[in-house]
Amino acid sequence: EEQDCLLRNQPDQPQNPKVLRIAIIGAPNAGKSTLANQLLGRKVFPVSRKVHTTRCKARGVITYEDTQLIILDTPGLTSPFKAKRHKLDEAMLTDPWESMKHADLVLVLVDVSDHWTRNSLSKEVLKCLSEFPEIPSVLVLNKVDLLKKKFILLELVNELTEGIVNGRKLEASSAFKHNSSPSAKSSLQITWTSPPENRGHEPHCLQEADPVQEGCSLDNSGDMSASESKLVTEGQEPKCCGPRDLKNMKGWPRFQEIFMLAALCGEEVDTLKRYLLMQAKPGPWEFHSEVLTSQSPQKICNNIIREKILEYLPLEVPYGVTQVTEMWEEGASGELLIVQNLLVPRKSHMMMLIGRRGKVISRIAQEAGQDLMNVFLCDVRLKLKVDVKS
Repeated sequence: EEQDCLLRNQPDQPQNPKVLRIAIIGAPNAGKSTLANQLLGRKVFPVSRKVHTTRCKARGVITYEDTQLIILDTPGLTSPFKAKRHKLDEAMLTDPWESMKHADLVLVLVDVSDHWTRNSLSKEVLKCLSEFPEIPSVLVLNKVDLLKKKFILLELVNELTEGIVNGRKLEASSAFKHNSSPSAKSSLQITWTSPPENRGHEPHCLQEADPVQEGCSLDNSGDMSASESKLVTEGQEPKCCGPRDLKNMKGWPRFQEIFMLAALCGEEVDTLKRYLLMQAKPGPWEFHSEVLTSQSPQKICNNIIREKILEYLPLEVPYGVTQVTEMWEEGASGELLIVQNLLVPRKSHMMMLIGRRGKVISRIAQEAGQDLMNVFLCDVRLKLKVDVKS
């Protein structure tokens, strides 16, 4: 009732409100929901190592002083074939596109730890960007903490931007000296020697750079004693890309900025957050300052339970589970009492979900209950039942 009241009422507008609507897009499992949760400071979006954990667009709200950031967490861009394979709703194909229509800025997330996909943007992402070239876009390289050789980031930046950032051509030069010492370190410097005039924010680095230098310094333990790499920018207007060009494209030449971070551990997320706050434009708030998400508490509960089911059930089994909430009540001591029935298509799936001596379902209930307590900031008693769909 409290959440419904906040969503229904008019926002408590400050004197000079500013707002920015941010769409986060990328391939499935790139870390979009993890990044959104880190920006919000609370876990309100489901996170799992399996693809298609996020099933619909949901909004997260960050209110800081007179500025409101509205984060549009969207399902991973996928193809109709994959949607059919995972039994996904039609909304999984349309929601990312709908989010783009309402966005003032788009963050394109790339998982740099996945060596199979990191060297190019997916065709779905490129198609989405080419349909809305007027919306400013930012490239976010995620999971950089999992890279042992940081100089790979230089190659990825060049490929994913097609050598152009904010209308400036990038020229990469590098020099590496090999050293067999196990304690040797290498550092990567990315520098814009002719930065555009509108680059008004501080450099986005994985570690603090030398204040004399502009750019960022990435330290890495490895087999190289030193590396020095630079991205030099020269004025060059990026070409506008049409649908016919997508077949030969690997990157997007219209990114305005590049950020490198590790969303799971929160590394450099604050740097991105400060940049987003600076990009907000004058405009009325959409939500009350106390609103954290547009989702209902029941929807958050369903998502968290499904997240655990995805984690502990193999292969395609979790995608066939239907959740039915049978009880949602406040207890005598103010605790939240929730009973949910999990319906599965086959008896074999039911046995997997219950687990030997009920260990799997008990673990799901325990972990989901703890997450719900952290979200709702109250005691939660969660009971899960499993049954075969009639």
